[in-house]
Amino acid sequence: MKHKQLHQPFELYVSDMACWRERPLVYHFFEIVQVLEGEGTRIVNRNRFPYKKGSIFLFTPLDCRGFDITNVTRFCSIRFSEIFLGQCRSTEDRERITLRLKQLEHIFYHHNRFQELLIKSPGDCQMISTLIASMIGEYQQKQSYHEENLQHFVTLILNVLARNVSDSAGTTATGMDSEPLINKLLLHVRQHINESEKLRIDYLAGHFNLSANYVGEYFRKFTGESLQQYITQYKIKLVQQRLAHSSLTVSQIAEELGFTDESHLSRQFRKHSGVSPVEYRKNIRTV
Repeated sequence: MKHKQLHQPFELYVSDMACWRERPLVYHFFEIVQVLEGEGTRIVNRNRFPYKKGSIFLFTPLDCRGFDITNVTRFCSIRFSEIFLGQCRSTEDRERITLRLKQLEHIFYHHNRFQELLIKSPGDCQMISTLIASMIGEYQQKQSYHEENLQHFVTLILNVLARNVSDSAGTTATGMDSEPLINKLLLHVRQHINESEKLRIDYLAGHFNLSANYVGEYFRKFTGESLQQYITQYKIKLVQQRLAHSSLTVSQIAEELGFTDESHLSRQFRKHSGVSPVEYRKNIRTV
C-alpha cells in the first residue's frame, strides 16, 4: 500500500480529475473534500460509497482512500495536520485542539470503516459550502491574519461534520448508548491502545458484557480480522505517524504506545513494515 505525506501544515487546492490512476493511498493527514462537479465512487478502507456534486466528506490520517470516477470530477481538497490547528495558540488551546482532533479521528474512522457520512441538514450543507468558498478566497489572497482565519474555518467545518456524524450514529447527549457494539469496542481499543490491561480479552468481556470465548469471534465477524491483528496494525500505524510527524525517539514512542521496550517495538515494526523505525523515519523524510 502506498503512503502519502503532507510536507506543510496546510494545503488547499481545487483540481479536476478525469480518473484515479493510482492505487488507493494511505494519507498521513486530515483531508476535507467537497465535490464541486462530477460523480463516481469514493473508496475508503475497502468500502465503496457513491459521491456526486455537493458531496462533502472527511478522511482521517489512518484512512486508505481512493476514487472510481464515473464523470470528470472537480473538487476542493483541504489538507491539514495537527500542527496547523495548534499554531499560534496557548499551551491550553493546543492541548484542547489535540484532544478534539483525536476524538474526531475516532468518530470519523468508524464511519469510514462501516458506513457513509451523510449531511442531511440543508442548512449544514450550505454552511460548509460557504465556509469552503471563503477558505478558497482567503487561501489565494493570503492577506494579513489569513492563517488564523483558515484555522477558524477548519474548526467550524469540523464541528459541523462532527455533529452530523453524532446525529447519524444515533448517539445520545449522555454518550453512545445506541451506537453499535462493534463501534464501541473499536473506539475503546483505539482510546486505550497504550493500556494493555484494558485490551485483554477478560477485561473486554466484562466491560462489554460478552462471553470471554465470544469476544474474538464477535470482533472477527464484524471486522474480518482478529482482535490482536487489529491492535498490532493500529499500533504500527500510530508509530508510523509519530516517526513521520514528531521528534520523539523510538524509545519514547515505545513507552507512549505500550510496547515492552524499544527492542520490542523495533521487532514488531520491522515485521509489519519491512524496515526498522530509524530507516522508516529516514526514508519518509527524504520523499
